[in-house]
Amino acid sequence: MSLSSAALLKYDKSFYATVLRIAIPIIIEHVISISLNMLDTLMIGKLGVNQLAGVGSANRVFFVFIIVCFGFYSGASVLLSQYWGVRDLPNIRRILGVDYCFGIVVSLAVMAWAYFDTPQLISFFSKDPAVIGFGATYLRIAQFSYICTAVTFAAAFNCRCIHRLAIPVLINGLALAVKTLLNYCLIYGNLGFPALGVEGAAIAVVAARLLEMSAMLFYIYHARQHPFAARLRELADWNRQLLRNVLRTTAPVVISESTWSFGNAVYYVAYGMLGPAAQAVVQVASVVSDLFQALFFGLGNASAVMIGNKLGQGDKDAAYDYSKVFLKLTLGFCLLMSLLFLAMKNPIIRLYGYDAVTSAMLHNTLLVYILYTTPRMLVYTLFIGILRAGGDTRFCMILDVLGIWCIGVPLAFLGVRLGLPLYGVVAMSLGDELVKLWICLARMKSKRWINVLI
Repeated sequence: MSLSSAALLKYDKSFYATVLRIAIPIIIEHVISISLNMLDTLMIGKLGVNQLAGVGSANRVFFVFIIVCFGFYSGASVLLSQYWGVRDLPNIRRILGVDYCFGIVVSLAVMAWAYFDTPQLISFFSKDPAVIGFGATYLRIAQFSYICTAVTFAAAFNCRCIHRLAIPVLINGLALAVKTLLNYCLIYGNLGFPALGVEGAAIAVVAARLLEMSAMLFYIYHARQHPFAARLRELADWNRQLLRNVLRTTAPVVISESTWSFGNAVYYVAYGMLGPAAQAVVQVASVVSDLFQALFFGLGNASAVMIGNKLGQGDKDAAYDYSKVFLKLTLGFCLLMSLLFLAMKNPIIRLYGYDAVTSAMLHNTLLVYILYTTPRMLVYTLFIGILRAGGDTRFCMILDVLGIWCIGVPLAFLGVRLGLPLYGVVAMSLGDELVKLWICLARMKSKRWINVLI
């Protein structure tokens, strides 16, 4: 018998122990990643606004790529979590094999596109010749990290479903630390290395991702009885029914995440119409905002895993109770983190040391992100942690596509057309989050998202 959501909030120690076991490593991973990304923006930003905008434009390509992978892995993890609920190891390994195959194929396709069409890709985000030049220089090198990222991300993402997170987080932190050290050496020419500027930053990315993939595979195949330590034959042992089940859950998520990532790339085009300084400010503001939202990435993923495990066991009542608890936890932490973000805003602005005009632009843009923290993170928990965990991926896809392309993108360009400052354009572009929140809450209460898929 499942406990009510009120009882879970007050009494169920095992529930919170599981939440912490899943969420804390993910939170630590995101804090490390985002903190070092902030250092990246500081290091590259010291070279100049055009260099930072160029690298930011190049990273839009990576952003689209990694979000497509996330969409597929996220959809497949709905099944993997439910299989883990009943400890079906053969099917878990088959799904992991499908993830590996998808990630490698997509990474090779994106690398080929980036290699042969580099300047044109960067020019999609900025028309400034200096920005295009720096972005193309960075992308030509950094693209070789994509295949390593695809393999590592598949393994690390699915480790969440089986509650084995500590070592993947440690490996990710080590790789990011290596990247930061190499940035320090190769961007500026410290410790006897040549000063390569944005080329050095790109080389650092490739080296760090290669190290990360090697360490992840070594861990999986040398850890004691790791569920993912499969032979190639086990990874490739798909049957038509399994592949059909995977595609049924992944296809809507891939479409959803792809259109969302392309929409965010188009936002960057709108910001680029306001100049390189606006692009640089949005890049910084996004990274800073992500830092204060790291806690919710942990909560959302804990929600997805735990609800998926319960549905795998056929306990729909417990899954619904879990969804209500996670939503209440998210709301409480949203208020807390918004206040913390507000308190830290000015010290962060001083850290970047921009001129008065750019600092004022960053100040106002950060205020917009603070105001939108609560609706954005509630939507994140509802999408990633609740609705998708129940297999409601088609509904999420429709809402995501309509939200970003029918509300967010048109409002962003309308803001530019009206001559609004950057913070006004950002505020308009995030307006779809309010609509999605209202619709997602109604969907959750309807219980139509609850499905047992295995």
